[in-house]
Amino acid sequence: MKTVIIFDHPYTARASENIPHHRSFLAALLKRVTSTLIERGVQVDLIDLHADHFNPTMTAQDLSHWRQGIPCNSQVADYQQRIAAADQVIFMFPVWWELMPAMTKGFIDKVYAKNILYTAKNMKTKLNQPKIEVITTMTTPNWLYRIFFGSPLKKALFRGMFLKTRLIHFKWHNIAGLDQKSSRQKERILQSFSI
Repeated sequence: MKTVIIFDHPYTARASENIPHHRSFLAALLKRVTSTLIERGVQVDLIDLHADHFNPTMTAQDLSHWRQGIPCNSQVADYQQRIAAADQVIFMFPVWWELMPAMTKGFIDKVYAKNILYTAKNMKTKLNQPKIEVITTMTTPNWLYRIFFGSPLKKALFRGMFLKTRLIHFKWHNIAGLDQKSSRQKERILQSFSI
């Protein structure tokens, strides 16, 4: 079994340690998820977008390639091959302004490309129905995100991408209200978190 993890945090995956001004709870979650998967005998392939210096901007040339079903560049082609070979794909990112950061959005725009990973004619994925997991962190309380904001991430990713292209096996793990949680609560979340 092969799992590809797409990790998006400016501090990179190295921010899992408790170093002031360079720590990330999301990176600590990544460390937990990775070790759990490896213990189960799963092959883990990490795409660390910031460490890879991925450019999320869609240029005119990128769009021209995208429309022709050609990878934007060699990095994007590599990402596409890795995802196509995956049994499971995990997206990990913080929620900023109620949606995914630009790096994740650009990754989706450039990598999940028509006539490469899905067919444009019938909007059907070319992937072999991998299990999709989305792991997010946010400071907004869960009830406020769902009721007041209307879960925009769920609409964008699950309805606008996954269901639209018939990726039907997905689950969202959201750690909400993170800034109101104590160190002890965060540690409990880390210790009990599983996918």
